[in-house]
Amino acid sequence: MTHTGLFISFEGIDGAGKSTHIDGLAQAFKAQGRHVTLTREPGGTPLAEKLRDLVLHDAMDPLTEALLIFAARRDHLQHVIEPALARGEVVLCDRFTDATFAYQGSGRGFDLAVLQQLEAWVQHTPNGLRQPDVTVWFELDPQVAAVRLAGARVPDRFEAQPVTFFEKVSQGYAERAGADPQRFVRLDAAQTREAVWQQLLEQLVQQGWLNP
Repeated sequence: MTHTGLFISFEGIDGAGKSTHIDGLAQAFKAQGRHVTLTREPGGTPLAEKLRDLVLHDAMDPLTEALLIFAARRDHLQHVIEPALARGEVVLCDRFTDATFAYQGSGRGFDLAVLQQLEAWVQHTPNGLRQPDVTVWFELDPQVAAVRLAGARVPDRFEAQPVTFFEKVSQGYAERAGADPQRFVRLDAAQTREAVWQQLLEQLVQQGWLNP
């Protein structure tokens, strides 16, 4: 049976719990006979992982940060995402461009017009702008996320930001979802892990991406 490639991104502020559900969804798709590529951003290729380390730990100005993230994304698209989709696989990606608009755009206050231009350049394909088919947004109050993150591990340059930063990031996600509501699946990430998982499965089955 030939499958069409499916690109699903997972978004949310740090502490929203999105990463805990990616492996479970991968297993659900595999159980239905799909080949799955698990990946993340920034990262996903050897070059992009090196750029990720710079972005997460080295001080830099906002434009440098945005350029490095989009450079990593270009390499990721060229070498992982596009080939996997062409093979008919399901690509599950921990963050994609919505995170850039939420973190660098809304969080850091970087020029959204510049991000939109970079998005148009980097994600251009012969069939148009490459975006996920589905973006799962784990929506969570930043105050709750801060409690979850406290003491979990040594924070990186983003996790160490104050709650006010994550409030701006959350607003950035809301704006992206509002501009493209058909693509976004919004989950109430304040619920238990089991309840969030059920929300996720129900939404994907309802939209026809996953068999019941």
